[in-house]
Amino acid sequence: MSIKVPEHIAIIMDGNGRWAKERNLPRSAGHYQGTDNVRNIAIKANEMGVKVLTLYAFSTENWKRPIEEVNYLMGLPAIFINKFLKELMEKGIKIESIGDLSAFPDSTRKVLLEAMEKTKNNNNMTLVFAMNYGGRKDIVDGINRYLEDYTSGKVTEKMTEEMFNGYLSTAKYPEIDLMIRTSLDYRLSNFLLWQLSYAELYFTATHWPDFTPEEFEKAVTDFASRSRRFGGLNEN
Repeated sequence: MSIKVPEHIAIIMDGNGRWAKERNLPRSAGHYQGTDNVRNIAIKANEMGVKVLTLYAFSTENWKRPIEEVNYLMGLPAIFINKFLKELMEKGIKIESIGDLSAFPDSTRKVLLEAMEKTKNNNNMTLVFAMNYGGRKDIVDGINRYLEDYTSGKVTEKMTEEMFNGYLSTAKYPEIDLMIRTSLDYRLSNFLLWQLSYAELYFTATHWPDFTPEEFEKAVTDFASRSRRFGGLNEN
C-alpha cells in the first residue's frame, strides 16, 4: 500500500557528538559518520519521491564551538562531495544551499559551489544544505530585502504573508511538510522558524549517525497517518 510522501522534509541532524561519546571516540568521528549518513538518507528520500530534503548542516550558532571542531566541520563538505557526488549525479539529485556561504573558507565555499554547478540540471530530488543558516537571520534578511524593494519603488504594496515567503531563502521550494529531529532534543534551534509554522514535527531518540533509512521511512509513515487541518476542522 502506498503512503502519502511529503514533498519537502527538513531534518535537524543532531547527536553526532553524543554518538561518538557513547563509543569513547572523538567528536570528529561522530561528525564523519554523520556525514556518511547524509548519503543514506538522501538516497532513501529520493527513492521515496521526496522533492526537497533540507538538512541543517551548520548553524549561525555553530561558530561558538571550539575552533578545532569548527575547522573539522569546514572540511566535511569536501569529504561528502568527493565520496558521493558521482552517485548523486547518477540518481539525478540536485545540490543547493541556503544560508550565508561568504563566511566560510574559500576551499569550503568552492567545493559547495562546484557541486551545485555540476548538479544544477538534475531533475529528481533537491538536496538543500542549510550552511551558516539561522532562522532569525533569514527573517531579518527577508525584511531588509523587502525594504530595499519598497524604498526603490520596485514594490508599492504593504507586506503580506504570501509576499514575505518570496523574500526568504526558501522562496523557490514547496512548503515544509515534515521536520525530523534526531537525538531527542525538543526544540527548533533557530531552524526555518517561519517555514515550520505548519509543518508536522517528528522527534526520535536515535542519534543522527544511527538514523537509518528504515527509521526515515517510519517517520514518513507516521506523517502520512496524521490529519493536517492547518487551523481548520477535519469533518471526515
